[in-house]
Amino acid sequence: MIFKVCGMKYEDNIEDLQRLQPDWMGFIFYERSPRYVSDPPDLSQVSAKKIGVFVDAEDSFIIRKIKTFDLDGLQFHGIESPGTCSEYRRRNLIIIKSFSVDHRFDFSQVMPYEGHCDYFLFDTKGIVPGGTGKMFDWKLMENYQGDTPFLLGGGISPESVDILKAFSHPKWAGIDINSQFEIDPGFKNIQLVQKFKYALFG
Repeated sequence: MIFKVCGMKYEDNIEDLQRLQPDWMGFIFYERSPRYVSDPPDLSQVSAKKIGVFVDAEDSFIIRKIKTFDLDGLQFHGIESPGTCSEYRRRNLIIIKSFSVDHRFDFSQVMPYEGHCDYFLFDTKGIVPGGTGKMFDWKLMENYQGDTPFLLGGGISPESVDILKAFSHPKWAGIDINSQFEIDPGFKNIQLVQKFKYALFG
């Protein structure tokens, strides 16, 4: 089970989180986000996979961030095409395509991305791209019949342990946590993350 902590921003906080050994850390490169990473922190000691989060960014911008941050993967939150996903996947990057889910979501729209991404991320539909801090109804995941493994995101909190333990799906591969574990945008409460991780994974 992949344990991803997204929205990391501050160097000392990143170092503290690394001690908890998350599988992936997410860094947001979307200027309208309060978690936008503008100044490169020192990530040389980060052993977690470094995932860059983008929203309909120009190729030149993405490539620059890949090089600057030595990214291991990309997470696309906009209307990036399956072809774009494949193009970056050929660079040996982990490719995650995010879909925002509400009760009207049609899971057939993910099908063109099958075979072009390593993972999907299903989170809660909001007004703007990115997290809402709220959970969607995970029963809707019964409608996902694809082959691509997925991560659950959207409002997962320290109180979500029991519902996560009860959730089951053959393609469920991990979770993505963010705002519900923050002191301020981009600054995680390490004690909360540690307690949650231990309760969920032991």
